[in-house]
Amino acid sequence: MDERDWLAERFEEHRTQLRAVAYRMLGSLTEADDAVQEAWIRLARSDAEEIENLGGWLTTVVARVSLNMLRSRSTRREEPMELRMPEPIVDRVDGTDPEHEALLADSVGLALLVVLETLSPPERLAFVLHDMFGVPFDQIAQILDRSPDAARQLASRARRRVRAERTEPDPDLEAQREVVDAFLAASREGDFERLVAVLDPDVVSRGDFGGGRPVRGVRGAEAVASNALAFRRLGLEVRPALINGAVGAVSMRDGKPFSIGAITVKNGKIVEMDFFADPERLAQIDLTILDE
Repeated sequence: MDERDWLAERFEEHRTQLRAVAYRMLGSLTEADDAVQEAWIRLARSDAEEIENLGGWLTTVVARVSLNMLRSRSTRREEPMELRMPEPIVDRVDGTDPEHEALLADSVGLALLVVLETLSPPERLAFVLHDMFGVPFDQIAQILDRSPDAARQLASRARRRVRAERTEPDPDLEAQREVVDAFLAASREGDFERLVAVLDPDVVSRGDFGGGRPVRGVRGAEAVASNALAFRRLGLEVRPALINGAVGAVSMRDGKPFSIGAITVKNGKIVEMDFFADPERLAQIDLTILDE
């Protein structure tokens, strides 16, 4: 084995974790893979023998690359607070792909990623690296070019924001499935009262339909139920699926994907619904796993 093969083998040992870091940072598998590839390019150009902790070095590189990508993304937005719906990870309802399991450890549901999208790039980096991967604040401070205390404060602000939202679903997938099935059945049958019954009074529903339009959202059980009845008229074929490890649904129209719906069930009620329906980004997601 020559030196480059040896280096590539060592890099592959860390790829899964690096991809997990980048996905939490960027909310996009495509961009996460770009960040990981950039880390490999930088490693190949470096003197690997001088790197004492390869895993730590690679994590730092992926974090820096992801931070730059987030900042670049922010400068392209027309509105400073414009929300971008993260890219969901879709699996069959009867089980998660082993590769996806590694990405989704620590219950990285779409609801959590939506909250992370509202953070500033430095806040997101500090929270992801420290709270999700245990990276010390001294190391985070070097990436951000700030003091360790400042990095700690960034993570603390992000943590408060995350804890203020209901991002963790009930752990029982069967219980989630019952609630989601009840919602879908009531929607198909046009039963407004049954729809309201499975929704939390303060439920939030968001939809990203692309085309440069902002993410649209409604709050409240009656408003969300009314929306569900409106979409019923589109004649969608709705198929249950696991979305970022939680029970959700994929909607098809005329044989083509129309939306991916991540549904957060907490205490037996739907508290959040996030619909990824940007046609351009939707076309990039491989949904063939649902046909197996």
